[in-house]
Formats: sequence, C-alpha cells, structure tokens
Amino acid sequence: MRRIETAIDIAAPPRAVWDVLVDFAAYPDWNPFIRRLQGEARVGARLEVTVQPPGGKPMTFKPTVLAAEPARELRWLGRVLMPGLFDGEHGFRLEATAGGCRLHHGETFGGILVPLFGKMLDDTERGFAALNAALKERVERR
Repeated sequence: MRRIETAIDIAAPPRAVWDVLVDFAAYPDWNPFIRRLQGEARVGARLEVTVQPPGGKPMTFKPTVLAAEPARELRWLGRVLMPGLFDGEHGFRLEATAGGCRLHHGETFGGILVPLFGKMLDDTERGFAALNAALKERVERR
C-alpha cells in the first residue's frame, strides 16, 4: 500500500472551492493533472477520469464515487481490471480555516501491482501538487 497526501491553503470559502471541484466540464480549461472528468458528484455514480501525470501518458479510469458532501469531501475508488491488482481511493477534503480553507488532496493505492508503479506514483504526486496550485489560482481569481 502507498499513500500520497498533499494540502494547500486557498483564500476562499470551502463552497467556492467545491464549486470549482465539481464543475467537471471545465477541467480541461484549468486542470493540468485530471485532463477530463465526466459524470456526477453523487455517491454511487460512475465517473470517467483521464489523468496525465507530468511527463506521462494519459490514463483513463472509471471509478465509483464513495463520498460527495458539498463543501466538505469528494472521494472515489478506481480499480485496474479487478479488485486487488491496482486500486486507488482518490479524495479531496475541504477544511474551513480563518483565511478560507485548506484543501487536503490524496490517494491511497493498494493491490499486488503497486510496487511495480513506483516512478508513476512519484509523477502522480507531482501531478497532485500541480492540480492543487491550479485550483488555488482558479478559485482565488474568481
């Protein structure tokens, strides 16, 4: 198992960040890591997510939404082929702060193939940081 955890402070209320996070159609306009996201932010919904780590090739997954609490949390679980090979539980959690909010953005990877994907996961961590910075810029510009 491997966990990637990132965080960034955003000078806006959680609701403003949430509104940008769930505007999936706009992702190609601003998101350098999740290049395309289709579906609904609703528990049980299936998404189609195309990610592109820095310097990597695009990969498409069809995860299921596990949590969708407005202005609080968006989380989904994706799997490659079958459970236990390469699973990823990806999440965004918003925490109100005195100056706006803190975005916690991470993913837990599990499965027998995780040890084979070390470099890809390092690239993924850089992609999370790039997403966070782009999200901060987009929300704070509004």
